[in-house]
Amino acid sequence: MKAVILESHAIQAGDLCWDALKPLVDELVVYPHTPQGQVVERLAGAQLVILNKSRIDEAVLAQCPALRWAGLIATGYDNIDLDACRRHGVLVANAPGYSTHSVAQYAFALLLAACQSVDRMDPAVRDGCWKQMGPQYGVRPLTELYGKTFGIVGYGDIGREAARIARGFGMRVLACTRTIRPAYAQDGTEFTALETLMEQSDVISLHCPMTPETAQLINADTLRHVKPGAILINTARGGLVEEEAVAAACRDGRLAYYLADVAAKEPIEAGSPLLTVPNTILTPHVAWATGAALHNLQEIVIQNLRSFLAGSPEHIVNR
Repeated sequence: MKAVILESHAIQAGDLCWDALKPLVDELVVYPHTPQGQVVERLAGAQLVILNKSRIDEAVLAQCPALRWAGLIATGYDNIDLDACRRHGVLVANAPGYSTHSVAQYAFALLLAACQSVDRMDPAVRDGCWKQMGPQYGVRPLTELYGKTFGIVGYGDIGREAARIARGFGMRVLACTRTIRPAYAQDGTEFTALETLMEQSDVISLHCPMTPETAQLINADTLRHVKPGAILINTARGGLVEEEAVAAACRDGRLAYYLADVAAKEPIEAGSPLLTVPNTILTPHVAWATGAALHNLQEIVIQNLRSFLAGSPEHIVNR
């Protein structure tokens, strides 16, 4: 079998190693990056593809009849037309759970940056300031998390890990989720509707998948219920929020901060309203990219291919 890797690295060259795939296939072709216009050409004759952001849809599949399996170097599969893959007999495998701890940790890195202003105090100290720091450094009053309410939207693996960390800070935890499992009741999380969560939470952290039902879940209407001065964190998907409405809520003080590792369109567009709002912290979708998570990701993708070749495919999202 011929396998093609359309995108061989996650953040920079060499951060993923695919040597373990070579004994599994007859031919392995590796590309560091593939423009969408070259996907069909590079998949010619391939039965197996490994990819991250490249799009696989009806137009691609119609020209790649040999393709039988697509392995995602990611958990999300927004770039894959699952129905088209099903029609063409292509199984799609994702990599779930590889970055659970890293993403939950990153959500709190953003939160602590907003609450503690550590990144702003450091340059002030280096400039000779001590305690009294001029407004040019943007240092805000410090915030203690103990006793505050942490609201989680989406209670999958990452949401539950975020809840565990929040409880470590002494926070009350609320959650809004589509499915409440019996085991969830054991950890002390209180489950409620989104409106109630918005009204009571000092911090709101988004951890739900991007679906037609959750698109722009946080919008002008839902933000009317937000507790004044709340902090909104988004390490999930940029499309979960209506960015214009979030920017407006930051400007008028309903939100103290919007902290995001994602954007509705990535890379974030120069005209995004979020770029001109001072009480935002924006990072380039890297919460998942710790060394430990990258190792996990690589191992899951390789095992997904092994299981497919052995006749027992795992982590298939379009059965």
